[in-house]
Amino acid sequence: MTTEIYWTKKVKRIVITVLKYLTLLLGGFIAVLPMAVCVITAFKSPEEYASSNVMDLPKSWTYFENFIQAWKSANMGLAFRNSAMILVVVLIGSILTGSMLAYVLDRFKFFGNGLIRNLFLVASLLPGIAMQVSVYQVMYSLGWINSLPGYMVLMCGTDVISIYIFIQFFENIPKSLDESAIMDGCTYFGVFFRILFPLLKPAIVTVMILKGVSVYNEYYMANMYLQDKNRDVTVATSLFKFTGPMGSQYNYICAGVIITMLPALIIFILCQKQIYSGLTQGAVKG
Repeated sequence: MTTEIYWTKKVKRIVITVLKYLTLLLGGFIAVLPMAVCVITAFKSPEEYASSNVMDLPKSWTYFENFIQAWKSANMGLAFRNSAMILVVVLIGSILTGSMLAYVLDRFKFFGNGLIRNLFLVASLLPGIAMQVSVYQVMYSLGWINSLPGYMVLMCGTDVISIYIFIQFFENIPKSLDESAIMDGCTYFGVFFRILFPLLKPAIVTVMILKGVSVYNEYYMANMYLQDKNRDVTVATSLFKFTGPMGSQYNYICAGVIITMLPALIIFILCQKQIYSGLTQGAVKG
């Protein structure tokens, strides 16, 4: 009986292990397949793409006309410049406003503190699409349609999660640091910028990753509020030029997608140590 139980448990472990690895392989295949199709399509000429299956390998891996055409026709040079400016301004604005709000909410106890926190929580739970009518009216009233500065302000104001990330880190920093600095004659601004802000590096890295990826990939609001696609084009909206009522030019779209992925891939390779460190420390409290 003991032998049967032993072999039964061993068979169960083997089956579970096999199923686990099969699931991982299936998940990896599903994740890699769209990227593989994109790479294959990007190296096909329009004639080859029209006459072959999406999984058929291109005849030549040195066909770069799709990349050249995508770069020129989609005006991707301007798109990268606009997206870079938006990223820099939005990241700086989100980090400063988020950390300052978190500092006030965590360090100062005043009437309405809990209410403000709950309102931020409610705002983070509301779907963005549900508020676009009122947001559009505000943007139109301020004259911020087709305005890069207006779009930057909008993107800075749609970040609630970063406030809670900073609050979590402030809760782990002893308040005795603030009190000691104030006793030495430091102002509240000095306490924040000279003492507390440098200690928020893991939180800053986490917010930069989450917000940076969100802003870089943002299409819906960029397409709605930056309607002049010849002047205010971004990376996410630049490839829209290859779509139309007569069909989409997927060979150019795939080439453009690969071009837009390269900056993010390079940044990830160069900064992966800091990214992993920031995400790990940002996920653990205490």
